[in-house]
Amino acid sequence: MTEVLDKENLKRALAQVKRNKGALGIDGMSVDELSAHLKARWPSIRAQLAAGTYRPKPVKRVEIPKPDGRKRLLGIPTVTDGFIQQALAQVVQRHWEAHFHTHSYGFRPGRSAHQAMRHAQATIRQGYGWVVDIDLEAFFDRVNHDRLMVRVR
Repeated sequence: MTEVLDKENLKRALAQVKRNKGALGIDGMSVDELSAHLKARWPSIRAQLAAGTYRPKPVKRVEIPKPDGRKRLLGIPTVTDGFIQQALAQVVQRHWEAHFHTHSYGFRPGRSAHQAMRHAQATIRQGYGWVVDIDLEAFFDRVNHDRLMVRVR
């Protein structure tokens, strides 16, 4: 948590959240209002984070259409929670990125679906006949959270 709450890490997180210009969460606060909100409330939020008592707000549920006509459910956090998530993600990423498989492409910095496709095509040209594409749709809706948290711990 010391790394998460480091001033430079928080500055990078704030800059990233501003670049992303996310949608409004359930509190209706915009990204443009975040800096002023943090100036007023940061000591309290920081103390809660350091003590382990901070509780994020519920996410706003939004359905977005998929190309095949189905809908995808998104959970949009408040901008404050998005900022905290970004600060956490930066630290976790710094510690864990090197441990991921070289050919893992999903949601990784500097990686894209296009790179995954190029790798799959190169592998097929090498003579392999199978490509496995797994879509973990609704995984976290269906996974046993108690078992998952035991594994994460």
